[in-house]
Amino acid sequence: MVEYSDLREFLKWCLIINAGILLFWYVVYVTAGDTIYRIQSRWFKLTEEKFASIHYRLIAQYKIAVIVLNLVPWIALLLMRD
Repeated sequence: MVEYSDLREFLKWCLIINAGILLFWYVVYVTAGDTIYRIQSRWFKLTEEKFASIHYRLIAQYKIAVIVLNLVPWIALLLMRD
């Protein structure tokens, strides 16, 4: 049986790691988006607007997943402390 404290710790580290991935993705996209676009436009026929739209949509979806799957359960477990 998993203890609440272990589950809280697990969710905390999941949140930290996923938030780090999200932040890294955003920083790389903002600082090197043009380079990434040039590389990926060789493989796929994308306009710059479509490329930006795809990245912002995926960043938003990842952020929602982190909030729903990591942050909310972690806060709920914090509120249920023994």
